[in-house]
Amino acid sequence: MVQHSDTDDRTSVWDVLRAAPQYALPHHLLSAAMEKLTRSRARWFKDPLIRWFSRAYRIDWDEARFRSPGAYPTFNAFFTRELRPGARPVDPSPGAVVSPVDAVVSQAGVAAGAALFQAKGRTFDLVRLLGGSAERAAPFRGGSFATLYLSPRDYHRIHMPLAGTLREMVCVPGRLFSVSPATTRTVPELFARNERVAAVFDTDAGPLALVLVGAVFVGSIETVWHGVVTPPRQREVRRWEYPLGAVRLEKGQELGRFNMGSTVIVLFGKDAVRWRPELVPERRVRMGETVGEAAAG
Repeated sequence: MVQHSDTDDRTSVWDVLRAAPQYALPHHLLSAAMEKLTRSRARWFKDPLIRWFSRAYRIDWDEARFRSPGAYPTFNAFFTRELRPGARPVDPSPGAVVSPVDAVVSQAGVAAGAALFQAKGRTFDLVRLLGGSAERAAPFRGGSFATLYLSPRDYHRIHMPLAGTLREMVCVPGRLFSVSPATTRTVPELFARNERVAAVFDTDAGPLALVLVGAVFVGSIETVWHGVVTPPRQREVRRWEYPLGAVRLEKGQELGRFNMGSTVIVLFGKDAVRWRPELVPERRVRMGETVGEAAAG
């Protein structure tokens, strides 16, 4: 499978102009302010905000477990809303790799060694993405990867693409650039620069890593086994190691969530997974649908 499908590697002037002001923005201060706002319990504030957001982004209330603004104590509770049972069927086939999120495919393909394609002739480094550990990155060199962008209208919980046992988790400090398509085309090594949480699992298809990339206005990232991972924010990489079998998640089971939207990067080892041909940039995927197959044996 080809690594990407861009035919024009030139970055547009318009993209550059839109991205340039972000370098000067106080990313973490803005995100902290957004975190406070989205956790307000004042009904006069959060209910109209939920209604406005629903109209602006055409939210499908029929998919939600709770279908009125008053059912959510805060805007963030609405943003990370639970879906009604059966809204996202998960392919039960043993070898089927499913999408962990509702998203638009940014890129999907095979890493060129430790280089993962970003957009418009740009790549980012696998070792840096995973917190600077060559040992942690080694199983994923030359492996399959998929970068999945969650827009504001998407369901913002993250699920397992395959059943797996958690090995370790790292939280990597960084900036909080937007992860919009325009910024992705413009900012060098965007995903290896932004704050991120990476969880590494053992699966029947070999090692699996899911990297939850933060972005401006992403108030926090949390996982089901740890709770809120960030904030607090620190200057050093934080690492947690888990005893064998301590955390086991089945395919389709919730892994974590973004409190506001961002990007998930899925990593498998070399020759472990074949993405389906239709998994191409700009294709919309839904959590639970089959996006690849684990290699036999």
